[in-house]
Amino acid sequence: MATGADVRDILELGGPEGDAASGTISKKDIINPDKKKSKKSSETLTFKRPEGMHREVYALLYSDKKDAPPLLPSDTGQGYRTVKAKLGSKKVRPWKWMPFTNPARKDGAMFFHWRRAAEEGKDYPFARFNKTVQVPVYSEQEYQLYLHDDAWTKAETDHLFDLSRRFDLRFVVIHDRYDHQQFKKRSVEDLKERYYHICAKLANVRAVPGTDLKIPVFDAGHERRRKEQLERLYNRTPEQVAEEEYLLQELRKIEARKKEREKRSQDLQKLITAADTTAEQRRTERKAPKKKLPQKKEAEKPAVPETAGIKFPDFKSAGVTLRSQRMKLPSSVGQKKIKALEQMLLELGVELSPTPTEELVHMFNELRSDLVLLYELKQACANCEYELQMLRHRHEALARAGVLGGPATPAAGPAPASAESAVSESGLGPDPTKDTFIDVVGAPLTPNSRKRRESASSSSSVKKAKKP
Repeated sequence: MATGADVRDILELGGPEGDAASGTISKKDIINPDKKKSKKSSETLTFKRPEGMHREVYALLYSDKKDAPPLLPSDTGQGYRTVKAKLGSKKVRPWKWMPFTNPARKDGAMFFHWRRAAEEGKDYPFARFNKTVQVPVYSEQEYQLYLHDDAWTKAETDHLFDLSRRFDLRFVVIHDRYDHQQFKKRSVEDLKERYYHICAKLANVRAVPGTDLKIPVFDAGHERRRKEQLERLYNRTPEQVAEEEYLLQELRKIEARKKEREKRSQDLQKLITAADTTAEQRRTERKAPKKKLPQKKEAEKPAVPETAGIKFPDFKSAGVTLRSQRMKLPSSVGQKKIKALEQMLLELGVELSPTPTEELVHMFNELRSDLVLLYELKQACANCEYELQMLRHRHEALARAGVLGGPATPAAGPAPASAESAVSESGLGPDPTKDTFIDVVGAPLTPNSRKRRESASSSSSVKKAKKP
């Protein structure tokens, strides 16, 4: 009689351990046999990749779903299994152990190697790579007529050309193999100079008239100086290397100071030109008749540089705009200038935002532009005075040390109007070397000293403007 285990085995039902032990079949086993089987297989065959392990490494591990990974790499593609070996019907070319000689060797040495039997008797295939330098050959008559030199004997010249043929013009090797005991001791430059002088002389003598000659030229003096300089550079001490680096850094600093001075002089010249242009413009407006249209006035105004005061934007776009927008300072004006401008307006008793009528807006913008121009001129003047004072003190120090040789300038007394008058009064004169020396050594201004001077100059300019 069939038991429950037999029925379960026929229906391929797993079932729990309790049912298997008791041999009974439940209703769920008969209704949903496939679902239970798939659930069991999914529970037993799924593996979770450990945390921290790469996917490629985990794929190499053995699992029930896949076979064990192969120990050796293999190609199991379908194409590899179907491809058959294509063997030719020709016979294999025979190889033979045969002797050969190298044409580059002059001793007639015999060597052996494997070679195809069909190539027996042919030249050594690598002999074509043996390239030799064509060293000229001279006769006794040519040497006596054209190549004779009192510093060189014929035996010494023959020895030089023999070594040149043996070592393919490798002059360092030639100098090493040169017979310094039998002949005079020569340097590499001497050997090169003698060789190329003979080659150039023979080329001139044997040349056909009307042909272009490529005569080799060797400058022995230049080569000796080059090697001497290289030897000096190599034999420098660490102190000399450090001193050279220090001098290069000082040279860069001097060039940077020179560029800064040139830039400051250009900015100062722009400010002076802007001040003169503004004054001339005001003078022309006062003399002009009042019947002229404002448009013609704007057309006749001379071009003012951009650095002259403040350049207010023109509101010419379509649409409604407020007149007070024309009083707004542009973004090109820095915060430092804005604060100084407000301080100067407060000192003069002018409102910071007056009623924006047409005439007031125009006059208020002109006033602020002139105040900013005055502020920039005061800064430039203070910088020039400071540099002049620095040059004067430096000149006095150099004069006391005896570098310049002239009398020292007294520290007290009124300052000259310009740097040129100061130099002329101090006794420098038109000596260009002294002027260049002072110009190069002049120290640049530090940012802190500039800030202190600019704030002091702005406050002093406000006080002077407030006085009647």
